[in-house]
This record gives sequence, structure tokens and C-alpha cells, in this order.
Amino acid sequence: MPLTDMPDFAGTILQEFSSRGTTRVDTPVIQPAAPFLDMAGEDLRRRIFLTENERGESLCLRPEFTIPVCLRHIETATGTPKRYAYLGEVFRQRREGPQEFYQAGIEDLGDIATAAADARAIADSVSILTRLLPTRPLAVTLGDQSVFEAVVKALGLPAGWQKRLIQAFGNPAQIEQLLRTLATPTPVPGLDPAVSALLVKGDHNALIAHIDATMQETGYLTNASRTPAEIARRLKEKLELSETRLDGAALLLLREFLSLELPLADASAALAGFADAAGLKLGSALGRFDERVAALASTGADLDLITYRAAFGRPLDYYTGLVFEVVIEGKPAVLAGGGRFDRLLTLLGAESHIPAVGFSLWLDRIDAERSAT
Repeated sequence: MPLTDMPDFAGTILQEFSSRGTTRVDTPVIQPAAPFLDMAGEDLRRRIFLTENERGESLCLRPEFTIPVCLRHIETATGTPKRYAYLGEVFRQRREGPQEFYQAGIEDLGDIATAAADARAIADSVSILTRLLPTRPLAVTLGDQSVFEAVVKALGLPAGWQKRLIQAFGNPAQIEQLLRTLATPTPVPGLDPAVSALLVKGDHNALIAHIDATMQETGYLTNASRTPAEIARRLKEKLELSETRLDGAALLLLREFLSLELPLADASAALAGFADAAGLKLGSALGRFDERVAALASTGADLDLITYRAAFGRPLDYYTGLVFEVVIEGKPAVLAGGGRFDRLLTLLGAESHIPAVGFSLWLDRIDAERSAT
């Protein structure tokens, strides 16, 4: 079909959305680029189409709907809970397939019953796909960023390392590189000997003064430059990161956690057993995980057909808890994906915390499956 043609099953999707009590919204195709550059993650940042207006402000073609829907919700001061549905074109570079394609989905904002809302997002995506592809066996993979964060924090790593690992969640190659660095730390290259001495000595004020003097001497003073205090702080953080070594036992624990992959029906017991055996206190993360499993079971979902993979994430930085994808069993193409993004609306300017979860459907991939013989 031509890229600009609405899929012939779009009406069915809109019926499904309407039956779930959603409000359909649309958002402008031209969007401010800053929210995507700041919050969407490196994978999406590399793929968006950027431009600027006559005032030099960065704009982009709409690369996804979650951020625009959240911005619209904030701008219209709409109360919660609120379920929004969307169906329209998005624009981003892809390794395969057109760079202009249709997505549809639901954003569930403000429901404080988070376990039930998570379960509803998964169940709705599977139910809609089942109607569109009734003869195809579907497979769901589920991960949980908050459980991973709890494990990383329980290992007692410095905050900088926790941030690095959490940002790499869902990227196996990047996680592996970070674990190798933690196993065999290396010194920060290219440091001036005087700077190294002051860092080792821990004389923060003297370090700032030295950096300031160097900047004055070299003329490295522009409005865009970091201040001497900011440079000193970053150097101190780099040194701390370079000197951190995670002992062998802790590395094994982290690798053991990331290797967990099993039916969701068995995941709660496996996570509790892992935490107990490792002596890790994972706080409320396991409780929220168990609540979600129970909520999914109450929807009638077959938990044996949902796979929990501890290392599974999705390439968007705004996810905070649940992440999931739906495929046809044995095929790699993702037909639906989503997750929880509880911090996003506050970061976008909401005055109060708004819990949120949602999912998207890739209509071109669904259409390809419907057309396949």
C-alpha cells in the first residue's frame, strides 16, 4: 500500500479503542524537538527528522505519540484518570521498512491502581492483535526496569555507576561492556598530572582554582563553557567511576539476575529466591511485580505464554517499570510494545505526579502479516 494510505483495518482498531472507554486525540505532525532529544533516549534521537523554525527553535517530525499526547494532556489541564487513544503517522528512520508509517495506541494516564493498569495495557494489546490476526500465535516478553534498578542499588555501587547501568538497561551489548569495565577498572586517560594529584588529594577548592587559572591562561572562556566548579565535579565523578571495582561475587550476582528468563507464572518465586539467596533487599519492587502478575492473572491471561526476561528493556529512556513487547511466535518483528512511564509527565511540566502506562501498535507490520499467505 502507498505510505500515506490509512490501513484498511484502522476502523477495527478505532472500534476496539472506543469499546475501552478511550478518548481519541491527534497531535501536530511538527513537534518541538527538545522533549524527544532530552527524554526519549539515544536510539530514538538518532532516528528523528530535525528542522527548525525561523526563530532558530529546533523542531521535528512526530517520531512517536507518547510525548505529544502527554504534552497535550498537560496543556489542556485535563483531569485524570484519562485514557487517550491515537492513530496516525509517525516519522523516523528505520533500518528496514518505510520511514513514514502508521502507529496506533493507548496512553493510560493517572490511574493509581498501577498493577491493574499495567495488566490492562498488556491484555488490551494482545486482545486487539488477536482480533486483527486471529490465526497467529502471539508471544509476549515482559521486563521490569524498577526490579533491575533495585538490584543495581542493592549492590551498593556509586550513584554514577547506578545511573550508567540503568540507562543501559535493555541494551545487552552496552550492559556487557559496562560489566567488563566494572570487573577491570581503568584509569581516566589524559589527565594533567596536577589535576590528578589534586583529585587524589581530595582538595576540591584547590582543584577548582587550578581549573579556573588554566582556563584564564588558555583563554578557554565562552558562554558555552562549563564553569570550573562543574568541570571539577565531572572530573571527580569520572575518577570515582574509573576506580570502582565490583567484586567477583557481586558481578556474578548481577550476571545471574540478567540471565533470568522464564514463564511469568514462575517469575515471582524465582525473583524472591534470587533475592533471598543473594542477600539483597529489593524493597517494594518485588511487591509491585507480584501485584502485576496477580492483576494479569485476573484478566484471564495465560501466564505460561508470557515470558519474563530480566534483561529485557525497550529503547526509550522514559520507561520506569513495566516494559513489554508482543510478536508472532517465532518471528522477530515487534507488533506491539509499551510500558510504564511514571516520571515523564512531571519532567514535561505537569504540576503533580501522574502515573502512566501505554502501548503502541505497528500498523505496517500488522498489515504485512495480514497480507501474508
